[in-house]
Amino acid sequence: MLIWLLCLIMVLGYMSGEAQAATADSRTTTSKVSKAKAAVERVRTSVRPARKQDRRVAIPGSSRSNTAQVARIQRAAYQPPAVLSQGRVLGLHQADNPLDLKSSVALVVDQATGTPLFEKNADAVLPIASISKLMTALVVTDARLPLDEEIEITTDDIDTNKHTSSRLRPGTRMTREDALHLALMASENRAASALGRHYPGGLPAFVAAMNAKAQLLGMHDTHFVEPTGLSSSNQSSARDLSRMVMAAYRVPLIRDFTTSPTHAITDGKRTIEFHNTNRLVDRPDWSIGVQKTGYISEAGQCLVMQATIDARPVVMVLLDAQGKYSRFGDAGRIRDWLVRHPAVAETPAPAAPRATVARPG
Repeated sequence: MLIWLLCLIMVLGYMSGEAQAATADSRTTTSKVSKAKAAVERVRTSVRPARKQDRRVAIPGSSRSNTAQVARIQRAAYQPPAVLSQGRVLGLHQADNPLDLKSSVALVVDQATGTPLFEKNADAVLPIASISKLMTALVVTDARLPLDEEIEITTDDIDTNKHTSSRLRPGTRMTREDALHLALMASENRAASALGRHYPGGLPAFVAAMNAKAQLLGMHDTHFVEPTGLSSSNQSSARDLSRMVMAAYRVPLIRDFTTSPTHAITDGKRTIEFHNTNRLVDRPDWSIGVQKTGYISEAGQCLVMQATIDARPVVMVLLDAQGKYSRFGDAGRIRDWLVRHPAVAETPAPAAPRATVARPG
């Protein structure tokens, strides 16, 4: 009997150990299965297709997506290559350049004598962009039209070629004087277009008058097709443009309007202030009598000026500069050169495309 009881106890102990081992194995297996399922879920989640909101591009420094900014970035990524200026295409920038100018074309003329002091590709015929507006101003002032007469900006004045912007909305009314002021000082294209439309005979007559005036001034390499300069078919040479600058300098109204730093107009309930496109006009170290800037991609950055440098009145023409501020830097380099060489004698120009520098006497 005792032996039977001992055997029964041993059997029950063995069965209890097996049960505990089985339970432990079951827990281990369950844990492993759970971990495996979690791993599979992580993999499945990482490769699932992105939801619509996941496809938005996050803007650095912003906690949320900015749809408009994303659109601008995407448009910029697919912009076509920049159009080379005609001067660059012709290789004019490769001409010898003793003054280290960034402009492909340059001319400096002594205003008192008409003597060229420096020239670089001065006879090259190129697009002149908004330099055209000086001729627009000459035609308007020659016509002696009432400056206090109101003219209106219309949809006909909107630039559908270059798609340039303007704060002059269709329906804006202003005096002819204000329109001329904005066209010269702020290079306002819609103002220049409206001036041409409100000329007797309309735009065709205005453009004909521009070309007739050019011939009268001896600008035989010059041609205009419209009053703003947005068309690359408005073309001239630096030598011709120096004649136009001298003619513009003789008109006090053009001198005043091209050199004023700011001008404001009232459009209904709002006042709009415009600023001069030439950053040099209100610099105390410059004495500028008349000036005009210009830019379209085919023309590059352009600048014409009459200025008094070291008591000498000179005319500068700079065409096809690369970089927004290069034309102003070139004007400064020319001024410094003139100050260092006050006595400059005319020297014959070598064959193109070499630059010509008049050496000090």
